[in-house]
Amino acid sequence: MQNYATLAFTDPVRKLQERFGSRSAYARQENYSFLDGLTDQEIRFIAERDSFYMASIGENGFPYIQHRGGPKGFVKVIDNDHIGFVDFVGNRQYISVGNILTHPKVSLIMVDYPRRARLKFYAEAAIVELIDQSDLFDLLDPADYPHRPERMMVLTVQAYDWNCPQHITPRYTAEDIAAAMLDRDEYVRSLETELARYRQKATESL
Repeated sequence: MQNYATLAFTDPVRKLQERFGSRSAYARQENYSFLDGLTDQEIRFIAERDSFYMASIGENGFPYIQHRGGPKGFVKVIDNDHIGFVDFVGNRQYISVGNILTHPKVSLIMVDYPRRARLKFYAEAAIVELIDQSDLFDLLDPADYPHRPERMMVLTVQAYDWNCPQHITPRYTAEDIAAAMLDRDEYVRSLETELARYRQKATESL
């Protein structure tokens, strides 16, 4: 697996870093940051995600960015260098799939909005038909989620990096809010129980 900076920092990027005074710091990142596959931190992060954004390149030279969503954990870590997911039937435009067939290099961003964390990847994508690898489908398919599987995508991670939390607006799912309300409701019930006990004591003392 490569250093993310060595892929991201092309010559024009380095020239801009030099111009605006950030080159020395990022040069150290290029020279001294080494990764040997996904670690437990990234694996846990991926397992908690219910969506991500993926960019691919079309024959017209334009990038195409697609939002992918599913149940929490629908993206599976296959091993330290590979992640995969089932491609659900959608609007049948097939833009990402068509792009990948001729330009397999993709870029991903996964965001944890409540914690303001994001993980970005460079990867090479491969389309895998459902009938070709049944064992892989058994691993990737979110069986309890209502969907129609159409194919699988396996991404060989070339590099990854964590972004800073700056400018990420915290957002919460209905599930997040419901979990928070459970704690509040439990606290309210405990107060109501305590209040009822005091009222009972007050009544008995009359």
